[in-house]
Amino acid sequence: MSFVATLKKKWGFSKTVATLPAGMRIYAIGDIHGRADLLEDLLTQISRDAANGTVDDMRLIFLGDYVDRGWESRAVLERLTTLSLPPLKTVFLMGNHEEAFLNFLADPQFLDNWRQYGGLETLHSYGLKDLTFRAETSYLQQVHAEFQNALPAAHLTFLKALPLSYEAGDYFFAHAGVRPGIPLAEQSPRDLCWIREEFLTSKVDFGKRIVHGHCPEEEPQVRENRIGIDTGAYITGRLTAVVLEGTDVRFLQTG
Repeated sequence: MSFVATLKKKWGFSKTVATLPAGMRIYAIGDIHGRADLLEDLLTQISRDAANGTVDDMRLIFLGDYVDRGWESRAVLERLTTLSLPPLKTVFLMGNHEEAFLNFLADPQFLDNWRQYGGLETLHSYGLKDLTFRAETSYLQQVHAEFQNALPAAHLTFLKALPLSYEAGDYFFAHAGVRPGIPLAEQSPRDLCWIREEFLTSKVDFGKRIVHGHCPEEEPQVRENRIGIDTGAYITGRLTAVVLEGTDVRFLQTG
């Protein structure tokens, strides 16, 4: 049974399944969260996969959440800021954890929020050791100053330049998803990075099929209107990439 027929049988699809233009293949990687080891494994798989076939236009899209929770956020950013995998063209999107990273750089008081998202693990990866959190202004300013000194300029430049979304063919890529009822061109930065239930439970046609991360599941989630590929890498050891070509959808995964 074809992929299209399988989806129609499983989910009751009634409309044409999303497609990419002929000659294009896209790899999209879900939430990495400081797992440099899994990133390297998956990049090796993607490079091997990309060597097969005669596709002229191959793109590699990262859906955000490169940092926090795992212990190697610095190593992940170092890899991404220097990444070159020809003939793959790379696209890096903003996740809510990158937003939190930048929020702390803008305001030391934000550490109390960021640490709840795994920010202390990120600080540790940059060599900061005194991370027994205290609310005192002097402590927050000290951590802030140490982090600024430890952060390579290339990492900051990379994070500040991250776009919120990307489109190709019948697909729209964003970290968290989109708000139902709002045109894709009018989606808010907050929703693109943070939305959850309103998006996940919606069965409406968003105009394009959304490829997203942000909400971890044990397996990739394939729906008529979306594909979710956050498989909780920092906990499960499974970092997932979806491979899109024509109407075909398949997956590469670590672990």
